Amino acid sequence: MTTAATRPDVKRGTIPVFATATAVTVSNIYFTQPLLEQIARGFGISTSAAGLVTTAAQIGYALGIVAIVPLADRARLRRLSSVLLAVTSAALLAGAFAPSVALLGMATLVLSASTVLPQVIMPTVASMAAPGRAGRALGAVGTGLTMGALLSRTASGLITEAAGTWRAGYLVAALATAALLLVLPRYMPPGRPSESAPADGYFRLLASLPGLLVRHAPLRLSAALGATVFAAFSAFWSTLAFHLAAPPIGLGPAVIGLFGLFSVPGALAARYSGRLADRWGPDAVNALAVASALLAFALFGLAGQSLVALAVGCNLLGYGTTSGQIANQARIFTARPELRARMNTVYMFAVFAGGAAGAAVAGVLFSAFGWHGVAAGGGALLLLAGLVPAGHAVRGRHPGRGATAEAPHEHAHDAAVPADRA
Repeated sequence: MTTAATRPDVKRGTIPVFATATAVTVSNIYFTQPLLEQIARGFGISTSAAGLVTTAAQIGYALGIVAIVPLADRARLRRLSSVLLAVTSAALLAGAFAPSVALLGMATLVLSASTVLPQVIMPTVASMAAPGRAGRALGAVGTGLTMGALLSRTASGLITEAAGTWRAGYLVAALATAALLLVLPRYMPPGRPSESAPADGYFRLLASLPGLLVRHAPLRLSAALGATVFAAFSAFWSTLAFHLAAPPIGLGPAVIGLFGLFSVPGALAARYSGRLADRWGPDAVNALAVASALLAFALFGLAGQSLVALAVGCNLLGYGTTSGQIANQARIFTARPELRARMNTVYMFAVFAGGAAGAAVAGVLFSAFGWHGVAAGGGALLLLAGLVPAGHAVRGRHPGRGATAEAPHEHAHDAAVPADRA
C-alpha cells in the first residue's frame, strides 16, 4: 500500500519495511536482559558475571552510534545496510554457539555495535518524506523502534521457555536479522544522501561532530530535551523491578517481566505525534510530551503502590518519551541531507548519555529514599526539560552569545548543497 508520507518516487511499502526493520534490529540490544539467569546457570557463573553481557550490549551500541552512524552521511546506504545486517547476523550466530561467557560478551558487543541500523534509517526516511510529511514518516518508523524495544524482552523470554535454552533467543534473532537482508536493501536509496557532497575521510567525519553541536541551535535544543526526558524514562525503568518486587506489592519475576507490555498502548498512540509535529511544529509536541511524562511521575509519586496507577503512568511515560523523540528528530532532520546522520549521531549520543545518568542517579535515590525518591528525581528532570525551551528562546534573542541554527561561517562544503525538500 502506498503511504502518503513519502514522495511519489519512493518505492511502495517503504514505511512498513523500515518500521519492521527498526523493530527487528533494535530488539537485538534488549532481548538478552531476561535471559541473564539462564545464561548464568548455563555457564555455571554468578548472575552479576552474566550481567556483563548486558553491559557489553550497551557499550557496543554506544560505540556504534559514534563510530558507524556518521558513515551514513557519505556511504552508499544500500551497501551500508547490507554490511550491517550481515555483521549483526554473524555475531548473533556466534553468540548462539559461544562456549564461554567471555566469547558471548564479545559477540554481543559486536552485534550491538552493528545493530545501529535504526539510527541510519531515521534520517533516511526523513529524506524520503513528502514535503510537510517528515513527522508522519518518522512517527511510523519510530513506533516500530519503540515496539521492538518493548516487546523484545517478552519475546525472548517466551522463546527461551519454549526451547529450554537461552541460545534459542540468539538463533531466532539471527534468522530474523538475516531475513532482512533479502528485503531491506532493496528499499534503501542506492546512492549517497548527497552525491554532490565531498567524500570526506572517516576521521574528518568524526571530527566534525562537536562542531555540529556548536553551530546548530536546533540540535542543541533537541539534544537537551532528549537527554533529560530519557534520563527520567531510564530512572523509572531501572528501578521499577525493585519497587514491584518489594513489599507491599511483592510481584514475582515473571509478572514483572510482562509489566513492560502495559506501555504498548501509549507507544502506539505516539505514532500520531508525527502528524502533530507536521501540523503544529516540534516545539508544541515537545511540550505535550514533557507534560505527559510529568503527569506519569506525579502518578508514580502519589499512587506508586497501585498497579493500575503504575500501568497508566507507564503509558503516559511511554507516550511522552516516544513523542518527544519524534519531535526532536523532526527538528534536527530539517538540516541538509549530508548532515542528517551526523546530527542524529550527536542527538542519540546525548540521549544515551542522559539515560545512563538517569539510571545511575535513580539507583542512588532508590537506595536512599525508596520509590518516592525516584519519583521526585524523575519529576525534577522533567521540570528541567520544561525549562530547556525557555533557555533556548532567550539564547536565540542574543545570537552573539551562541551560534545560530545556520551559522554563516560553516564549512564551504556544508553550504554547497541546498536544503532537502522534506
